[in-house]
Amino acid sequence: MARSESDLSRKRRARKMGRILEETHPDAHCELNHEGPLQLAVATILSAQTTDQRVNEVTPKLFARYTTAAEYAAADRAELEELLKPTGFFRNKTDSLMKLGQALVERHGGEVPGSLDELVKLPGIGRKTANVILGNAFDVPGITVDTHFQRLVRRWEWTEESDPVKIEHAIGALFDKRDWTMLSHRVIFHGRRVCHARKPACGACTLAKLCPSFGTGPTEAAAAAKLLKGPRARELAVAAGVDPDLVPANAMVATDAP
Repeated sequence: MARSESDLSRKRRARKMGRILEETHPDAHCELNHEGPLQLAVATILSAQTTDQRVNEVTPKLFARYTTAAEYAAADRAELEELLKPTGFFRNKTDSLMKLGQALVERHGGEVPGSLDELVKLPGIGRKTANVILGNAFDVPGITVDTHFQRLVRRWEWTEESDPVKIEHAIGALFDKRDWTMLSHRVIFHGRRVCHARKPACGACTLAKLCPSFGTGPTEAAAAAKLLKGPRARELAVAAGVDPDLVPANAMVATDAP
């Protein structure tokens, strides 16, 4: 379907899917718990190669212990490593947080800057992390190309690009800038709850009629409903016209696979 469509048709299809995602996931938001730009920067760095849930288990104690960039800069490495150990790659993450604190103190008076150019120059912060910070801490629209986003926009044939920066620009051209941040959240929510990597819940998906990859996962309602995840799994089934009783009770737990 999508392979022969014009650029205009692709944009119209993408925007229609975007509107359906808005209806499907009214609860979409940044799933990293934080207060302010510094906490979000730290949490996003910690989220590499682990789940948001695991990060959220670690950050309350971390944020209580380290409240400023200067405190991260002057942290006792062994103590910080111990706090970060549950997130995995804790030595690298400790190094990133200490260097981030130092850079913020030296270059920005201890404050997290609110521009992409300045953010990507900071230790531990790439373009994806910068867009998370901009969109959720500064209300500056940005597209977050994480693994879910990259997988879904290619599966939906919104773009054929594989490079994250090229994907960001390609999807940015399909949607109004003001929608970029929330679009990112909704796509990521959909990837975690419905459109899974190995076996998407095609038969219980609100995007089924517009998806060129429909059939990648089971199309029968009963089989697809069992694949829905998250606290709103039964509501997702209803939205897709599927009997919510087909969703198993153990599906309705928080899901944030990396």
